[in-house]
Amino acid sequence: MTALVCGSIAYDNIMVFHDYFKNHILPDKTHMLNLSFVVPDMNKEFGGCAGNIVYNMKLLEGDALPMATVGEDYDVYHKRFQTLGIDDRYVKVIEDKFTAQCFITTDIDDNQINFFQIGAMGNSHENEITESKDISIGIVAPDGKEGMLSHAEQFANADIPFFFDPGQNVPLIDKDEMLKAFEYANWLTFNDYEWQQIEDKTGLNLNSVTDLVDALIVTRGGKGSSIYTKGKEISIPVAAAAQISDPTGCGDAYRAGLLYGLM
Repeated sequence: MTALVCGSIAYDNIMVFHDYFKNHILPDKTHMLNLSFVVPDMNKEFGGCAGNIVYNMKLLEGDALPMATVGEDYDVYHKRFQTLGIDDRYVKVIEDKFTAQCFITTDIDDNQINFFQIGAMGNSHENEITESKDISIGIVAPDGKEGMLSHAEQFANADIPFFFDPGQNVPLIDKDEMLKAFEYANWLTFNDYEWQQIEDKTGLNLNSVTDLVDALIVTRGGKGSSIYTKGKEISIPVAAAAQISDPTGCGDAYRAGLLYGLM
């Protein structure tokens, strides 16, 4: 069985702010923010939701293929995939564009402020599910808007069960587009903040959404996660961490576990 992971491939620039963001944001001045968070160090990592998910699938010894659009600076990431033994046949290089880049700053309460330069990810709709062969399950992870919506429809038309997981890109998708994607999907997965955005945008709730999909999975950070099916809630306790370092990419690791478990 093989999973097709549609989503971003990006270079992550990760910083930790050794204080709380809330200590520096004046509630009555949010209309005129002018902030600078000084951080002592920065790590440059291989990221993007598709990249992270297939990496974690590799750790689980599961079979997953990334489908993404990248820029002319992809060579370093391509070599990493080769070293890991990850097949990137469905990764398309877009000339004259950079691979997406994320600038992530986390405070000591694990709150994050991210800036994402979309780059070649905006061309994700140029990849089509029909180009892939022998796929048993899929996921539409955060990607270019047009790509996420078209890939959801293509998975459904190909009768391939899949997760719809627009993640941080929920604000890009309007109500009607979101509801149509839900109709195509078998499963949905969001963190608790994203799910609140979905409820506000669509008017759905934890009961009504399960009329559209087989299951909704909501992750709750250090409080574990919940699976909602028709008339049932399953609470999943948090996994004990041997060492807590940085939450970046944890959601993608979780999604790899979902794919692997279903496969």
